[in-house]
Amino acid sequence: MSDPIDSPHDARTDAATPDLPVDEGTRVPLRIEDWLTVITMALLALITFANVIARYFTDQSFAWTEEFSIFLMIVLTLVASSAAVARHSHIRIEFFADAGSPRRRHLLALWGAAAMVLLFLLMATLSVRMVWDHYAYDEISPGLGVPQWWYSMWLPILSLAIALRALGRFNRLRRAGAQP
Repeated sequence: MSDPIDSPHDARTDAATPDLPVDEGTRVPLRIEDWLTVITMALLALITFANVIARYFTDQSFAWTEEFSIFLMIVLTLVASSAAVARHSHIRIEFFADAGSPRRRHLLALWGAAAMVLLFLLMATLSVRMVWDHYAYDEISPGLGVPQWWYSMWLPILSLAIALRALGRFNRLRRAGAQP
C-alpha cells in the first residue's frame, strides 16, 4: 500500500464525490502543506526539547520558547487546515454530510466549500487590519521584543491559502457534478 504523501493521486475518495479521488486535480501540490507541517512540528519538538534540557541543567527556561511555540502552533493549525480542506478531510458532521442521496451529499459538499471560502476570506480581510495595527502602533512581542506583526502577518496569508484551497475544492466538486 502506498503512502498518500508519496502518491500524487491517492486512491481515497469522499462521500460527496465517490468517483473523484481526494487529491485529484489540485494545481498547487499538497506536498507544500505536508512539508510545512513536518518542518513546523520538528521546530516545535526541537524548541521544547531545548527548553526542557535548559531547565533540567540550569533551573532556568528560555523566555522566548513559549512565545515562539504558540506562534508555531498557530502556523501548524492553519497549514494543516489548508491540507485538510484540499483533501476533504476537515471536520464535519458525517451523520449529515454522508447521509442521503448522492445529489444531496454533493450539494452539501458544495455548500461547505463555499462557506469555507467566505469564512476564510473574511478572516484574511479582518486580520489584515490587525496586522496593520500591530505595524502602525509599533507593538513588540513580550518574549523576544521583535515587532508583533512578524507573527501576525501569517494569519491573513494562511487564511487566504485556506480560502484558495476551499475555492479549488469547490471548483473540483462543481466540475465533478456537471459531468453526466
